[in-house]
Amino acid sequence: MIQASFAKILTKVNFTTSQKSAKLSYIDKTSLNLKVHPLMTQHYKTVGLIGKPNHEGASATIKILNDYLLASEYQVIIESTVAQSLDLEKMTIGSLTDIGKQADLAIVIGGDGYMLGAARVLACFDIGVIGVNRGNLGFLTDLCPNDILVPLKEILAGNSRSEQRFIIEAEVYRHGKLKSSNSAVNEAVLHAGKVASMIEFEVHIDGSFMFSQRSDGLIVSTPTGSTAYSMSAGGPILTPNLNALSLVPMFPHTLTSRPIVVDGNSEIKLILSNDNHENLQVSCDGHVILSVMPGDEVIIKKSECSIRLIHPLTHDYFNVLRSKLSWGNKLY
Repeated sequence: MIQASFAKILTKVNFTTSQKSAKLSYIDKTSLNLKVHPLMTQHYKTVGLIGKPNHEGASATIKILNDYLLASEYQVIIESTVAQSLDLEKMTIGSLTDIGKQADLAIVIGGDGYMLGAARVLACFDIGVIGVNRGNLGFLTDLCPNDILVPLKEILAGNSRSEQRFIIEAEVYRHGKLKSSNSAVNEAVLHAGKVASMIEFEVHIDGSFMFSQRSDGLIVSTPTGSTAYSMSAGGPILTPNLNALSLVPMFPHTLTSRPIVVDGNSEIKLILSNDNHENLQVSCDGHVILSVMPGDEVIIKKSECSIRLIHPLTHDYFNVLRSKLSWGNKLY
């Protein structure tokens, strides 16, 4: 039976593995003190494991999850970057794209930053994503690594909440031609290439001129990103179910410039003044940098892709806010 099941996996998943670190096969379930779920009760069939490479805590969690899932007769794909830092006898290895195409559920082990990077890729696929917090705040990572198997069993059995989060696309146009683009889960930020440097630009919403501004830049945030950079700059917190985008000026020259919330289906166009003399950039989630020149146009709008986050049934957004932001603590 084990060999037959293994043959089916090799037929479906055609990945390469390192002979030094991995052998494609199932582990012996009798060697583990784990409760095995019958295949017929599985809500998911294939699970992808994604984690921060060379991180001791993330590696330990991936080993626990890999052993448990294989013992429970799930097909498991470990993301190739983190797989290189693991010492596991038996692994099936694939890229983020491979996981998006083949898996039903992706478990991301790390902080919010690592979750964002994985989510930007996985948003293009019909796959559920859940996070295990191995970072600091962990707004997007629900599961605690110290007590992971109990809630995971419920999620794998289908006892969970599913939530769609939209993402945005940032496109840079020069003389009417698309020069570069990328997606963002949290925010797209227009700013100068060096710190504390004022730039000039216009903001248009759905073709209508809204304002011109001299400032250090502008943050265009999704509801998911409203508790990140946008909040630090004085922007509003948007609940995840809102179809809205917030525009938050960064240190504007005019003190009357204030954050504004617009419809999530709006097309936001930023036109850079030709009088700018600095190197300009658009940052997507603080990781992907798009170069911008004076006179360029930046268009930011909702992407056709979205992230399907999976939460435990006990998940409550306002409880997350209270916990992460220390709301409700004693005043004295």
